[in-house]
Amino acid sequence: MPQPTVTHSTFVIERSYTATPQRVFAAFADPAKKQRWFVESDGVEFEAFEADFRVGGKEYSRFRSKEDSPLKGASISNDTWYQDIVPDKRIVIAYTMTVADYRISASLATFELVPTAEGTSLIFTEQTAFFENSDGPKIREEGWRELLERLGRELAS
Repeated sequence: MPQPTVTHSTFVIERSYTATPQRVFAAFADPAKKQRWFVESDGVEFEAFEADFRVGGKEYSRFRSKEDSPLKGASISNDTWYQDIVPDKRIVIAYTMTVADYRISASLATFELVPTAEGTSLIFTEQTAFFENSDGPKIREEGWRELLERLGRELAS
């Protein structure tokens, strides 16, 4: 039998923040805040970020991996479309990831913000179709765990 060309995966990450759901939501809704925690990092060279945070709006980010990384300086981009937004409660996105002009995946992701006595419980669920030469489920989940850590640092600043 031929090898499958698509690998499907679903994972859930739960994270607690001491910030209110309103502050967590604002870290997604405010383009400057989102750029800081989502795109800018020591591991990449930031190239572009645009966000139209509304249902039907699009977000675009592009960055380049460092030359000493496994991707050896490849250009990486995310094209995101906002599917559903309920202020301070829920954000649903569909996004594709491209590495070196090759689309590696298509995803549907949900961020649920649940108020707690200490702040907010964020429940992130991603369903992904990974294509040939993709990063795969394990690396993608690790990537989101790091991004949600960076979101925590943004909320603490």
